[in-house]
Amino acid sequence: MFVKKIGIDLGTANTLVAVPGRGIVLNEPSVVALSVEDNRILAIGEEAKVMIGRTPDLIKASRPMKDGVIADFRITEAMLRHYFTKVGGRIRIFRPEVVISIPAGITSTERRAVIDAALEAGAKAAYVVKEPVLAAIGANIPIDSASGNMIIDIGGGTTEVAVISLGGVVSATSARVGGNRLDLAIKEYVRKKHALAIGDQTAERVKITLGSALPQNKEESVEIKGRDLMAGLPKIITVTTNEVTEAIDDELGEIIQAVKKVLQETPPELAADIIDRGMVLSGGGALLHSLDQLIARSVGVPCYVADDPLLCVARGTSKILDNLDVYKKSIITG
Repeated sequence: MFVKKIGIDLGTANTLVAVPGRGIVLNEPSVVALSVEDNRILAIGEEAKVMIGRTPDLIKASRPMKDGVIADFRITEAMLRHYFTKVGGRIRIFRPEVVISIPAGITSTERRAVIDAALEAGAKAAYVVKEPVLAAIGANIPIDSASGNMIIDIGGGTTEVAVISLGGVVSATSARVGGNRLDLAIKEYVRKKHALAIGDQTAERVKITLGSALPQNKEESVEIKGRDLMAGLPKIITVTTNEVTEAIDDELGEIIQAVKKVLQETPPELAADIIDRGMVLSGGGALLHSLDQLIARSVGVPCYVADDPLLCVARGTSKILDNLDVYKKSIITG
């Protein structure tokens, strides 16, 4: 099957690829492993992620995306080329048209870098669409209606908050806080409270296993392994749900402030619609236990988690590709 159109949710933590008619065909970590000596790419995706924190001096495993934007152009281009090949095969008769997600607060230079990377990787044409718009489309929010719809998309590097009406963004903000910042907060908390150094992947596992936005009466616990900062030797400790809640409190506070900022800039008529319809949570961060309840309590507006929140942006790219000519005239920039 010839692939002529590809949608990409180019995230800081994960990259998802969608193809019209086939749905989401790829979901891999946005990680690349390089040979330090000759800058050669050794592995991409899941294979590279397992190397983080475990590599010798001759190999470097890194994320080419930082806070939702390209931090390393060459590696991002190689990563996109890898995805194009994986989806379309090594021999491509057609160069694909590509729709890629970008943060709402991206600069024109950063936007151009995403388009150039896709073209260099082999795309015939590349279009970029703001993440909150894609997330809203993927969450089946009627963005073309004359009413206010609010989306909160929490990814690995950024939180995108937007109010959408009549197919356009009325007010929006992009906060550079997401899943990666939560992992870092857990690492710092464990270091300060337990004098234990843990790796990124351990912190992520703790977040996924125990993470909760609100304190829980019935706590769970998990054993984690790391290096004792006092003795310098391996050590095992136990962390609990409410410890994780305490660790990520400041970062969640930043997300809530971003939500309040957008609501404060929203016209009264649309604000009234949002009270009736509620806010929709999407992105991997939406999977954090009780986050919808915390936001609803803090803001005073109902908040709901979208179906399969992790897939919303990728689904949005696929829907846009199905009606590319229509969307080219409205929400797409390229």
